[in-house]
This record gives sequence, structure tokens and C-alpha cells, in this order.
Amino acid sequence: MNDLSPNSTRDAPGLVAVITYDGLCTFEFGIAVEVFGLARPEFDFPWYQFSVIAAESRRVRATGGIIVEADGDLKALSAAHTIIVPGWRDKCERPPQPLLDALKCAIHNGARCLSICSGVFVLAAAGLLDNKRATTHWRHIPELKKQYPEIHVEEDVLYVDEGNVITSAGSTAGIDACLHLVRWDFGSKIANDVARRLVSPPHRDGGQAQFVPTPVALRPGRSIGMAMEWARQRLASQIALGDMAASANMSERTFLRKFRQTVGLTPMSWLQRQRIFQARELLEATDGPLGDIAYQCGYQSLETFRVSFKRIVGTSPAAYRCHFHTGKS
Repeated sequence: MNDLSPNSTRDAPGLVAVITYDGLCTFEFGIAVEVFGLARPEFDFPWYQFSVIAAESRRVRATGGIIVEADGDLKALSAAHTIIVPGWRDKCERPPQPLLDALKCAIHNGARCLSICSGVFVLAAAGLLDNKRATTHWRHIPELKKQYPEIHVEEDVLYVDEGNVITSAGSTAGIDACLHLVRWDFGSKIANDVARRLVSPPHRDGGQAQFVPTPVALRPGRSIGMAMEWARQRLASQIALGDMAASANMSERTFLRKFRQTVGLTPMSWLQRQRIFQARELLEATDGPLGDIAYQCGYQSLETFRVSFKRIVGTSPAAYRCHFHTGKS
């Protein structure tokens, strides 16, 4: 996210509304329910309110013959802080105008919208992505570019955060994008707890590659995975590309090629994001000076740390700590 929202606090996480319609993508609908709609007795603070909102009739048939009954109609979106749009049933079919109008009104009133997979076509039809970056499943990217040339389509990423509009790639990338919102609202520890309950990776950055057919591998090979773990254990140290390549028993050139194919980032870009991820956890859980946190995360200069943190997270380390610090040392 690009700024700290006053509604995104542990005292007022707000209403999450998920849109339903005939032909609803069942798995993507289930992601929203699982992340935002389940009771969280393990937490001692209010969780999200959750509501299922009908774009058309209140009772719809989802993929697989499942019947879903909504809690309310589009009028309820006026109270939503977060709106989830699952995959749209037909990327060549224009969504109902009342839905598009309701989404535009909600955004105007300060809500944020998150689309999963082909749900991006709903946000695009509403004009919410004009001159913004967005993504979708790699199979839908050509059609998205064709229908909406004014959108800056990001290929081969998991999700794109444009502040009040977040778009995600294929279905499982919707989990990453939803956890991204939880992380923004409650901090990385809570997001990791939710991910653990999902038995999901706790943090896959939005810039990570989609699992396209080729040349990207479906999962990191043993050597790449070992190099990543080796680096995570040494974030306070100065790590060069050659050091990571050596830990994988590869030449620098081979390691760089295989790493980019697998992760979608260069090793050094990935390493910097790991350092910032660790810094976020330290800012949330400790009272240590920013200079000490910077040093623990491998930054020799506090100013370099501040610039990198702002670029990746969207706010300063001090503001992040003020927003998410748990009060525990």
C-alpha cells in the first residue's frame, strides 16, 4: 500500500465484502472466506467483519454446482473498507453496470478493491485501473491488454498494489494478495500466523514470478533453495552474488540465470527484500534504535536502509513502527 490508512488498525479492521454472481469461481471465493471470514479465536483483538454481497440475485450457482446465498446487495458496499472480486465468469462479457457503479462509488468513498485472477476484468470495466499497473493470470494477459490498452499490465508477477486497487494473478496468487492486505493491516507476525493456519508460505513478494509453463520451474531446485536459506541465515552479513552462487555450487552466471527463472527476481533484489522483511518484523516486535535494526539486516548506512525500506514498503521505518509496533521488547 502507498500510505497508512487510518481505518487499517487493530481496533477497526473494517468490513470485507466479497462479490458473488452466477458462475462464481468457487476456489477464489473460498480464499476470501478463509482469510477474512473465519473466526480467529487465537487473536485477542477484533478481526475483520465479513459479508457476502450479491452483484445480481441473492442466490447464485457457483462453479461446481455449489449454491451461494449472499448476505446483502450492492448497497452494502457503501460500508465496506475492503472489496474482494473473485474471478469473473467470462472475460469477454461486460459486468453488470450496477456492480461497476457501486465499485466506483466505494473507491471514491475510500474503500480498497482486490481482484483475484480474471476479477481484474471487473475492475478494468469500472475504469478503476485506467493508467495504473495491474496483473492477472498469465493466460488472460493478452486479452486484458487488448481490451484495456490504457492499463499498464505487469506480466509474470503475483500481485500489483496500487494503493486502493490491488490485482492478483492466478488463484493461489490471490492468497498472497490477501495475506498482503492482512500484513498491511496487522503486521507481518499476524499475517504469518494466518498463513500458518492456511499451511501457506508466509510471504511471497508481489514481484515474484507466476508459474508460467516455461522457462520458470514449478519450485526452487534443491541448490537454489539451499542458497536462499543460506542467505536468510546471514542477512546481517555483506553477501555478494558470488557468495550465493558458491553456496549453490554454481558459477555466478548459471546461478543468476536459474535464480531469475525460478524466483522472477535477481538474487540481489530478492536479498534486499528479505532484509526489509526481517526489518519489518524487528520494527514490530522490538524497541531497538533504527540504526541497530539497519545493521542487523545488513545495511551499513541508516540512510540507505531508510531509502530501501520506503521504496519497498511504501512508508518510512519510523512510521511503520508507529503503526505496527506491538509494545513488546
